[in-house]
Amino acid sequence: MVLVESHGEKDDSNEGTVVDFRGNPVDKSKTGGWLAAGLILGSELSERICVMGISMNLVTYLVGDLHISAAKSATIVTNFMGALNLLGLLGGFLADAKLGRYLTVALSASITALGVILLTLATTTPSMRPPYCDDYRRKHHECIEANGRQLALLYAALYTTALGGGGIKSNVSGFGSDQFDVGDPKEEKAMIFFFNRFYFGISLGSLFAVIVLVYIQDNVGRGWGYGISAVTMVIAVAVLICGTPWYRFKKPQGSPLTIVWRVLLLALKKKKQPYPSHPSLLNDYDNRKVPYTPRFKFLDKAAILDDNCAANAEKNNPWLVSTVTHVEEVKMVIKLLPIWSTCILFWTIYSQMTTFTVEQATIMHRKIGSFVIPAGSFSAFLIISILLFTSLNEKFFVPLARKITHNPQGITSLQRIGIGLVFSVAAMVGAAIIEKERREIAVEKEVKISAFWLLVQFFLVGAGEAFAYVGQLEFFIREAPDRMKSMSTGLFLSTISMGFFVSSLLVSIVDHVTNRNWLRNNLNKGKLNNFYWLLAVLGFLNFLVFLIFASRHQYKMQLPVEPESGEKELKGLNGETIQDMEKKASLQAVGEVEP
Repeated sequence: MVLVESHGEKDDSNEGTVVDFRGNPVDKSKTGGWLAAGLILGSELSERICVMGISMNLVTYLVGDLHISAAKSATIVTNFMGALNLLGLLGGFLADAKLGRYLTVALSASITALGVILLTLATTTPSMRPPYCDDYRRKHHECIEANGRQLALLYAALYTTALGGGGIKSNVSGFGSDQFDVGDPKEEKAMIFFFNRFYFGISLGSLFAVIVLVYIQDNVGRGWGYGISAVTMVIAVAVLICGTPWYRFKKPQGSPLTIVWRVLLLALKKKKQPYPSHPSLLNDYDNRKVPYTPRFKFLDKAAILDDNCAANAEKNNPWLVSTVTHVEEVKMVIKLLPIWSTCILFWTIYSQMTTFTVEQATIMHRKIGSFVIPAGSFSAFLIISILLFTSLNEKFFVPLARKITHNPQGITSLQRIGIGLVFSVAAMVGAAIIEKERREIAVEKEVKISAFWLLVQFFLVGAGEAFAYVGQLEFFIREAPDRMKSMSTGLFLSTISMGFFVSSLLVSIVDHVTNRNWLRNNLNKGKLNNFYWLLAVLGFLNFLVFLIFASRHQYKMQLPVEPESGEKELKGLNGETIQDMEKKASLQAVGEVEP
């Protein structure tokens, strides 16, 4: 079995080491590529089936079977999704620091299977539900709400699933991308399409969940729906393990958080030290693995060699002085944070598709002939929109953008994110208009309009997600230091997490400020459209802030390539070589220390 443990702090000489499952150098003809990536992505496919099968229909179970209020039910769902994505940071940390991505994915998938099995028990055991409530008692608000004991197993199941799902999400895309060598032109080309196809594949799992599993949950039984989800995850674990001989493994490099806080601590301790006359005087400058940059210059002090370190040959002690490589890696992480903050609100808007939009569907006309479409199954149109725009990205938008920009990426990751934010704002404007019309017709004419009007918001949010999810995933993986790939994926997932938590916070604030006038159990008596307008305004303001941050972001250097002259050369997205950019940085740094 491949080495997965990291004993203490790893030496930088091992950074990026790729081995097979026996710990030997990889044979590229027998490992990696699309076969290995496909086997790995089976875990994320199954995780998506489980999570989407839960989140897209859980609110109807909480309101209808457990008699919990609509606002509280929405909060339970968004907190579950928030915790799942936030735990991605823990999964990423464990993978980068100790376990490696392979073991972390395998263990997390097993935990997810356990969580869904517990959820099956929680929803099929009669004692875990309050007494049945007929329509008369429901109309007069006399239903008995589930008590703490009945909710205990449900919460245990949800957060066990969240723990496992977070570990899968933060590592499976990084582990999949490890199967491609970006130094090989052929594999680098395949890598460009990896994230798009990755998301297309897991969206198929989501489609299966919201169409098939939601129907089974509503018409056959919750136990059958969740039981099928558990079986798919068990199969995914078996497939992942069987594919071990075909994988490429990168050894964990030790805790990335240790590097971050150590650089920050040393920079603080040496804040009174003067800057050197030239960046080349910083510790280990000649052996740096990333280019020097003048941004966040205060962190350079962590790499200043004082007289004590130089005299006692302590320059290799990371607790006394950092290297330029470590300082630059911390700068990369800090550069991600402004974009990270502006991605949160997209997921706040997205979370409405799993809560209030599903509630809207329950009181709208959902019949096609004699067949009644489950409210949760309308989320299928969200997934169909994602699949449509993901395919259009790969087949139309990206090739067209390549011809126009002459950039191999076609559309940059930040451009994808920006397009996604615009779609999300448009979705909330459409949702507000439709909800206002729906409520007025229902109250004044006592007529239920077709639930297919909800396709407007599902379609626009799905289109936005096709751009935003792929753009954010690509941005956080490409722009982060290589040693922190899983942690950076966890950072991306934390934007989703924070989006769901912000949704819960907004619901609570709006509920309090409006005296429950906007968000009521009976949507016909509330003003849900005002809540959608609020999200639209916040989304627009967030987009303006994003434009400011994106315009100031400097992309990370690309990996080294071997030019015809045989000399190594690094190029950024603007085509400048590393030598050109570092020369500018050095001149700027020298200018800043001169009187």
